[in-house]
Amino acid sequence: MTVTAERPTGVDPRALITPDLFDRLVARITDDHPEHAEHAADIMSQALAFLTACGSNPGAGLSPSKLVDVGWHVFLAYTREYAAFCDLVADRFIHHMPTDTPDTAIADPVAAVGATVAAMRAAGLPVIPELWIAGSECSQCYAGCADDPKTEG
Repeated sequence: MTVTAERPTGVDPRALITPDLFDRLVARITDDHPEHAEHAADIMSQALAFLTACGSNPGAGLSPSKLVDVGWHVFLAYTREYAAFCDLVADRFIHHMPTDTPDTAIADPVAAVGATVAAMRAAGLPVIPELWIAGSECSQCYAGCADDPKTEG
């Protein structure tokens, strides 16, 4: 793992949480989303990579794919662990911002997911293409999700 003065880079984000936490998150995906059980570990791994990319690209409006968003939603339920991870990779809490209003809608969700994958690759993060190709709209946010609300000034 390479650690810069600010954030870890070029590391598998799974190494940034304990194996026990990773296993609990994967189990939660399996229990809550049995249709994705076969890919639960990859979904969680990609959610961690996505969040790590968000930490390295504040304000970029990175967006997960539908499957990666499943992992993000699961991790959000573990608030203490999620907040600690965010502090590690972003020095801030990474808010989940549904884009179901005109003010927060993503103009081109597919392009946003493509930009996310590019940011992950640029940061040396692992990318599992099959989890990013299926589409960019999540089932709970309707028009995709972004890593942070728009801020003024």
